[in-house]
Amino acid sequence: MESKPMNWLTRVVRPKIQAVFRMRDTGEGLWEKCPACDQMIFQRDLIAALNVCPNCHHHLKLTPRARLDSVFDGGRYEWLPEVHVAPDPLKFRDQKRYPERLKEAKRATGRDEAMLAASGNIDDLLCVVAVQDFSFMGGSMGMAVGEMLIAAAQKALALHAPLIVFAASGGARMQEGMLSLMQMPRTTIAVQMLREAGLPYIVVLTDPTTGGVTASYAMLGDIQIAEPNALIGFAGQRVIMQTIRETLPEGFQRAETVRDKGMIDMVVHRKDLRQTLSRILHMLMHKPHLPQGERRKGNEAFSPIALAAPPRI
Repeated sequence: MESKPMNWLTRVVRPKIQAVFRMRDTGEGLWEKCPACDQMIFQRDLIAALNVCPNCHHHLKLTPRARLDSVFDGGRYEWLPEVHVAPDPLKFRDQKRYPERLKEAKRATGRDEAMLAASGNIDDLLCVVAVQDFSFMGGSMGMAVGEMLIAAAQKALALHAPLIVFAASGGARMQEGMLSLMQMPRTTIAVQMLREAGLPYIVVLTDPTTGGVTASYAMLGDIQIAEPNALIGFAGQRVIMQTIRETLPEGFQRAETVRDKGMIDMVVHRKDLRQTLSRILHMLMHKPHLPQGERRKGNEAFSPIALAAPPRI
C-alpha cells in the first residue's frame, strides 16, 4: 500500500508543535525532583526556599554563591584572592590523569577548586565565610582547599572577625596523596591561631561531611551546627558494617543522632541558619544583637562589594 505524500503541515508545522509540547512536558530547567520524597518542585519555589523541599523539608545541596548570598547582608561580599598550588605535584594517574579530572570538575562547576571564601557583614557584624563545594570532586580536601582555609583564617585575623566554615566533603583528595593529608594539621594550626586571638570559629556541617575533613577543621568549631539529616562521620557506613559485622541502627551518622550523642551542638533548618549564626556571633563577639535592617552607627569600617563572579582559584 503506497503511503500518501507528506504536505507542509505534516512535514514542518506538526513537528514544531510536538517539540513545544515535549518541552512543556519534560519541564527541563523548570522542575526538580526531591531525592527524598520524589515530589516535583517548581524551580522558582525551590530557589526561594533555599533548596529545601517544601513537602518533606529535605535539604538539597546549595551552591557556594547561593550559600553566601543567603548568609551575608543583602548578598553583598568580597571574594578572597585566589590561591596558587602545584597543579599535579605527584603526576598522579588512575583511569585518567589528575589534570584531566580537574579540568572536568572546573568545566562542570564553573569553579577552580572545592572551596571559596569571602568577607562581608552578617547583621552588620564583619565575618569571613568559607564554603566547600561538594560538586567539585566531592568537595575533596587537597592543597588548594587547605590553602584557601588558611587564607580565610588569616583574613579573619587581619580583620579581627569571626570565621564560619560550611563543610561538605567526602574526605582527602587521593590524587594528592600525603600532600592532601598534610592539610589536616595545617588547617588545625590555622584554627588554633583564631582561638589564640579570641576570635570565634563556627562550623556548619552540611550533607555530607566525612573523611579527613571531619578529622580536622570540620570538628574544631567553638560551635558545631549541622543542617537536618546531614551525613556526618569519618569512615563510610559500609566500611563500618564490614568491620564490626553488625547492622547499623537507623539514623546512624545523621545530624540528629550525632547531636543526641553529643558530637555537635545543634541542628538548624536552613531558613533559620542566618539568624542563628548572627545571634551566636554577636554573643561571642560581645556585640549587641539588633534586628535585621537596624544598622549600628559607627560600624562603617567595612563596605563589602559583591563581585560579578568568584576569582579563579
